[in-house]
Amino acid sequence: MTSLAPISEPFDLLRLSLSEKVFVKLRGDRELRGTLHAYDGHGNLVLANVEETIWMIYDENEEVAEGQERKLSSVTRNSEMLFVRGDGVILISPPSKS
Repeated sequence: MTSLAPISEPFDLLRLSLSEKVFVKLRGDRELRGTLHAYDGHGNLVLANVEETIWMIYDENEEVAEGQERKLSSVTRNSEMLFVRGDGVILISPPSKS
């Protein structure tokens, strides 16, 4: 974000993020990274140049020993433009610098 204007309401962050790259976490273990083009009062979003990642447990039926973690896999796809319904959004933030 280029501006450091005060943020007093949640939608102020969206307003300041217009035309900027954002990270969006969705229900169902989905993540989006793209440019925010528009939003509305319901939290619906329009994103461009979107990379969508869907995370999945590698083998849900496999027993996991204590102290071990389940194996994860992911599927990634790209879209030029995407409409995101606001009721599925969990988090919106600028993408990490890493």
